[in-house]
Amino acid sequence: MAEIILVRHGQTAWNVAEVFWGQMDIELDATGLRQAELLAEYLGHTKLEAVYSSPLRRAIQTAEVIAHHHSLSVEITAGLNDINFGEWQGLSLNEARIKYGELYSAWVTTPHQVRFPSGESLDEVRERAVALVNELVDKYEGAVVLVSHRVVHKVLICALLGLDNSRFWSIRLDTCGLTTFEYADGQFVLTEHNNTSFLKPLKQDRPSDF
Repeated sequence: MAEIILVRHGQTAWNVAEVFWGQMDIELDATGLRQAELLAEYLGHTKLEAVYSSPLRRAIQTAEVIAHHHSLSVEITAGLNDINFGEWQGLSLNEARIKYGELYSAWVTTPHQVRFPSGESLDEVRERAVALVNELVDKYEGAVVLVSHRVVHKVLICALLGLDNSRFWSIRLDTCGLTTFEYADGQFVLTEHNNTSFLKPLKQDRPSDF
C-alpha cells in the first residue's frame, strides 16, 4: 500500500502580505524555516521512500529539511510547480480585486471557470499534478512526500476525492499543513487533512491559508 503525504511549503513574507506569487520565486521566512523543522521532526518516525518538490525555492527549502532527516535527496518535478497566476503574479489581494474586479469575483465564486490572463487554469494544474501522483503510486509501495503549494494541493485533494474543482474553496490548507492519502486497489483514502498540530511550539496564530 502506497502512502502519499502532501505538504504545503512553510511560510513566506508574501503569505503574510497576501500577495499572489504563483511561479515567482521567494524563500521561506524565519517562521517558515522553523515550521519546516518542526514538520521534519514530526515525520521523523515515518519511513519515507522519497521526497518530491516543486521547482520553487520555498518548496525546495521545506523539502530539503524533511529529506535531511531521512538521508534522502529531493526529487524536483514540474508537476508540483505552483499555478501560473499570469498577470496577477506579484499583485496583492487588494490590487487584484481593484484591477481585475470581474475576474476576481469569478475567482472567489467559480474558481473552476477561471483562467488567469497569460497564466493557467485549475484544470491545467490538476492534470499535471494527478499525472505525477499516478506515476508515483505505480513506482512506490511506501510513503512518499510531495512538497508543493496551496493551489496545487487543493486541486489534487479534489481529484483524489473525486470532487471537481468547483469545490476548491471548500478545502483549507495552511502553511506547512500535512495531508495524507493511502492508496490501495486503485482507490485513494484520505486519512489526515491539514494537520498542523506539530506547529504548536511556535505559539502563533493559525497558519495562513493564503
